Amino acid sequence: MANSETILSAQSHPGDSTNETITGEKYKGDGYYGRSDGFHTVQYNVTGFIGTIDIQATLAVDPGDADWFTLSNTNLTSTDDSSDYANGSFIYNFTGNYVWVRAYISDWTDGTVNSIQLNH
Repeated sequence: MANSETILSAQSHPGDSTNETITGEKYKGDGYYGRSDGFHTVQYNVTGFIGTIDIQATLAVDPGDADWFTLSNTNLTSTDDSSDYANGSFIYNFTGNYVWVRAYISDWTDGTVNSIQLNH
C-alpha cells in the first residue's frame, strides 16, 4: 500500500531578500511501517524559488534535533541569477528504511514553495 501526502504546504518568502530557514514537521517513512523496499519519492513544486530544499531523515523512533541527517540526491538549489530561479516541479527518489522524513529549506531568499509531496 502506497502513501501520498503533502509534507509542506504553501510557503511564501516575504520578498525582502532576508535569508530564511524552514524545518518541516516529521512524516512517517517506510521504516515506520516496516516496509522492506524503502523507496520514497518527493516532488517539490516551486515558483521563483531561490534557496535550497533538502529532505532530512532519521532512524530514531522519537528523534531529537541531533538525530536528523540530510539525504543526498534530494537537493534542489537555485541562485539569485535570474536564469537560475527554480520554477515548476522537481522529482527526487531516495531509498532507505527511514522512520521519519521532513523537508528542510535553507538559504531561502525569494520565491514560493507551493508544496512538497511525499510518496512511499
